[in-house]
Amino acid sequence: MNLDYILKKSQDVNVLSRNELVYLLDLSPDCIETYMVMAEANRVSKEVSHGKAEVHAQFAVNLAPCNCGCLFCSFAKVNGVFKESTEITSKQAISYARQFEIDGANAIFMMSTAQYSFEQFLEISKEVKKSLKPETTLIANVGDQYLKSAVRLKDAGFDGVYHALRLREGIDTNLTINSRKQSILNFKEAGLEVGTCVEPVGPEHSNEELADMIEFTASFNPAFSGAARRISIPGTKISERGMISELRMAQIVAVTRLGMPHSVKGNCTHEPCTLGAVAGANLFWAEVGANPRDIEEKTEEGRGETVKSCQTIFQESNWEVLNGSSFYYSRK
Repeated sequence: MNLDYILKKSQDVNVLSRNELVYLLDLSPDCIETYMVMAEANRVSKEVSHGKAEVHAQFAVNLAPCNCGCLFCSFAKVNGVFKESTEITSKQAISYARQFEIDGANAIFMMSTAQYSFEQFLEISKEVKKSLKPETTLIANVGDQYLKSAVRLKDAGFDGVYHALRLREGIDTNLTINSRKQSILNFKEAGLEVGTCVEPVGPEHSNEELADMIEFTASFNPAFSGAARRISIPGTKISERGMISELRMAQIVAVTRLGMPHSVKGNCTHEPCTLGAVAGANLFWAEVGANPRDIEEKTEEGRGETVKSCQTIFQESNWEVLNGSSFYYSRK
């Protein structure tokens, strides 16, 4: 297989095949060919997003031991990191959201654990929505939902959702592939834009697995795709598998961009880093409250980035940051 042919195919606005994705993922992360792939992904990302990166900001409405059994998640009851349940009030949620709006976040995400009361989530969400500017983009990050619930999220004022079929779903989690896929379809049928990601990537995942997941995320034309590495939670069994490097992560982010149609405007990575931005990531997250990759109850005291720090990383990577509501979630 020829790299020049693959790069020319991308430049001609053609999505790469599975075999071509595997070929690019097989390259050594620090070889010149991989840097050429990163450069092409950066070019495509800037072309489809008009040269503007985005910073989205997320807060959690609760923290609780979760029964979904996601081995990579600090919320998982099986990991024993958090043993008590806490919830924030509507007033606290409004305060978080307004501050993100003031800070210049291009979208605001509200996250809950899977077992959190859906009715309570809707109640708080409606209060948050009323407190924000009409044009502010509001996104839900919740568990699997039936169509009826997805419609209620839309009616509550959400513009979209974040939802992902995780790598080795049903093996490293207690959830099923079908339930994750069906939820994505339900969200889209309800009129919600869906952002997603190839995650959480660990050293054990084969290039074939990654290529298959890249193709799946492309298949439903998400608001954004991208890739994120697994962050090791100290003391957990899965942490023994280790972590991939930021450079390897940047390579996967770049290949993911080249596996997407140009209708997919966003290309995310997490956690924020200059290598990711140089490799074509145009979306980072700031976070407060609970974080599934952190052992601190308030991630702003741990791993969480701020809107400002994310903007700075983009600026250091020669990206402009969008001023205003998300372009990725407003394609219609």
